[in-house]
Amino acid sequence: MGHRLSKIYTRTGDRGTTGLGDGTRVPKDHPRVEAYGAVDELNSVLGLLLCEELPEPTRALLTDIQHDLFDLGSELCVPGRALIDGGRVSDLERELDAMNANLRPLKEFILRGGTRAASLAHLACTVCRRAERRVVTLARTENVSDVSIRYLNRLSDLLFVLARHLNALAGEPDVLWQPGKTTSPPGDRSS
Repeated sequence: MGHRLSKIYTRTGDRGTTGLGDGTRVPKDHPRVEAYGAVDELNSVLGLLLCEELPEPTRALLTDIQHDLFDLGSELCVPGRALIDGGRVSDLERELDAMNANLRPLKEFILRGGTRAASLAHLACTVCRRAERRVVTLARTENVSDVSIRYLNRLSDLLFVLARHLNALAGEPDVLWQPGKTTSPPGDRSS
């Protein structure tokens, strides 16, 4: 990489375009830019989560995922590049299964929240799902590794379970969604 980032502004994007890793210029709202931008946003949310007090294995896992997401962003920035392999999807599945093994099975939807760390994991999960949607959109018109989509899909599941796991470690119970909780029954105008 050398001194590639020695000058931060280049003015080359002042007209609404940006350069991909292969030198191609595309509009800044191109589906490819949207996809790697969403992955970058997810990486930032994980960085915020890493500011919290976390068990060391969780910290190491999230740091490895940040590296994966940089690889994925690079993969999306350079058409035809593939850096994430199926082994990383399997790694996420193992982590997910281990974390989920000690959690109460869910029969209802839960509200996102709890501790600050768990709430940040929930936020990361929703940003991950958006990143996955952006990559799926890109894959409709351009070549994208199917492993990338599987990785993001599994990662969103892992982040959801991580949120529940962090709440459980803190003794914070899941808050179950109560459909219609704030809706008055027909004819009841007392509230």
